[in-house]
Amino acid sequence: MTEKEPSVSSVALKWGFIFALVGVVFTLILMIAGLAENRWLSSLSYIILIAGIVIAMKNYKSQNYGYMSYGQGLGIGSLVSAIYGFLSGLVSWLYIEFVDPAYMTRVMDKQREAMITQGLTDEQIDAAVAMAENFQGPVTMILGATVITLRLFRVV
Repeated sequence: MTEKEPSVSSVALKWGFIFALVGVVFTLILMIAGLAENRWLSSLSYIILIAGIVIAMKNYKSQNYGYMSYGQGLGIGSLVSAIYGFLSGLVSWLYIEFVDPAYMTRVMDKQREAMITQGLTDEQIDAAVAMAENFQGPVTMILGATVITLRLFRVV
């Protein structure tokens, strides 16, 4: 009698939700503390994602007697990344929309100051701000976060 192979999706969903929750809490702490614009601290959320992918893959391999094909690993990593990105985008949008509506204004003001320091003209700054405002809706924030984390997984 052969043992049943574990499900890629069940392992990925379990660890994807666990690590997405950790990442969301970390990101919310940064946003509330006003540290989300700190690139070094914000990049630590990617370490959380990578840890989630690695642990999910190790868990799958241990359930499957030490074997995991390339396709199974790719599936696990993609699902964990998609869950992480989707939940991160959703919670960020909810926070910005309902908890701290002035958050994006503060971020845009800092970006405007950085562009002035770089020597951009008023027209260039206005165009950049207008473009950034197009990406502040719920769909673009949630899908954007999902796509970004999926692209990160492809790089790793």
